Amino acid sequence: MAIVEIKVPDIGDFAEVTVIELMVAPGDTIKPEQSLITVESDKASMEIPSSHGGVVKELKVKLGDKVKEGSIVLLLEAAGAEASAAPAPAAAPAKAAPVAASVAAAPAPAASSFGGSADIECDLLVLGAGPGGYSAAFRAADLGLKVVIIERYATLGGVCLNVGCIPSKALLHVAAVMDEVAHLGDLGVDFGKPVVNIDKLRGHKEKVIGKLTGGLAAMAKMRKVTTVRGYGAFVGANHVEVEETTGDGQEKTGTKKVVAFKKCIIAAGSQAVRLPFMPNDPRVVDSTGALELKEVPKRMLILGGGIIGLEMGTVYSTLGARLDVVEMMDGLMQGADRDLVKIWQKMNAPRFDNIMLKTKTVGARALPEGIEVTFAATEEGGTAPAPQVYDLVLQAVGRTPNGKKIAADKAGVAVTDRGFINVDIQMRTNVPHIFAIGDILGQPMLAHKAVHEAHGAAEVIAGELQGNKELAAAAFNARVIPSVAYTDPEVAWVGLTEDQARA
Repeated sequence: MAIVEIKVPDIGDFAEVTVIELMVAPGDTIKPEQSLITVESDKASMEIPSSHGGVVKELKVKLGDKVKEGSIVLLLEAAGAEASAAPAPAAAPAKAAPVAASVAAAPAPAASSFGGSADIECDLLVLGAGPGGYSAAFRAADLGLKVVIIERYATLGGVCLNVGCIPSKALLHVAAVMDEVAHLGDLGVDFGKPVVNIDKLRGHKEKVIGKLTGGLAAMAKMRKVTTVRGYGAFVGANHVEVEETTGDGQEKTGTKKVVAFKKCIIAAGSQAVRLPFMPNDPRVVDSTGALELKEVPKRMLILGGGIIGLEMGTVYSTLGARLDVVEMMDGLMQGADRDLVKIWQKMNAPRFDNIMLKTKTVGARALPEGIEVTFAATEEGGTAPAPQVYDLVLQAVGRTPNGKKIAADKAGVAVTDRGFINVDIQMRTNVPHIFAIGDILGQPMLAHKAVHEAHGAAEVIAGELQGNKELAAAAFNARVIPSVAYTDPEVAWVGLTEDQARA
């Protein structure tokens, strides 16, 4: 038997990430590729797998620790054959798959055989109609392909247009104008305290969504892209079964359709992480629930100091809520340069009653007067605030991919334990005719990144089907990807931060 150091593999552009979950303990017997810990960046979480199998002798990390590529996770007692196995798994060699460098490798399953008949046939099937999905569908249609797009929502646009980026920006614009008008009082122009009609404001948000999603529907129709509404899941390497949905929500009708395809792009996106100990209560919401804007709370807690939580906090604060934010790491908005965040935090200090750094949420219970939340320090010897009661709790601790919800294994597509899919620089999965784009690949989970990936994948597919070598050679190999927080003031950056450059 030999003692092996299990280390953090390549995690992409992140200098450091925080350990938020320990999935094994000393004495546990583990297998190669088994997940050991969960780490969190500013927008999502990911699992770190083991490169070897054996018995855990000692954990080298604890909750709240910051780790980076090369950090030792644990010591493992491995058999001789295991001790000489391959090094720690990563998404793929950096030259082959830079866009998925934060995702661990996954074994390839055997594809299922589908013997039924298809209701619809197409050149390209796009699974998911978010910014990546509809961009891929439109580009492929423009290049002459027969395209089908599957979307569970009543309208195109996915999470981003329906319950994410667009409605949040509509509300943030209103908040920015309100703050600007309030500032004029210091200059001698006083408009008085604003009167907020929450129903009318919600209607404005819905109108913005309707205008943009309606525009997408017209663009799809103009390009002769066929839209099938429902939940899509693979039933074979060239077939997807769709459980149709209806209404404003995602209610299933019981009707199913099968779509046969030559090529496929998976653009199934991600969903908000929900902490298991939070009560099932309407006063506990994720970003989608917060955007419903049912009422303005007096006290609001934001779980997670990342971009999504701070954007929603900006809206609710301007409408009248007092904010607390709890963050496991030592600062807010971890992806941005610290000098920028200091300026932002100084300007936004009046919004917050408490900014609880190096603090985690360990429990919550629903009371008649609100949600009581219990905190603990992430560092040994640290102090944590006493339990607090809030009118609204926003969970904004990251997003998790939907890779496990589409039966990708039946198409032979490899999916990691966490639900990510690995691709090469052409967005191709381990199955040559199936591609993947967007959040399901890993960090960074950004709409503009998904759009660029979508165009590249669509061009490769069109080139291969039409024998166009120039299109077939398309690739997405971005050196840097810009990020932005639509707070007030807005914070934007691209490339390395100072801390990353020094690391």
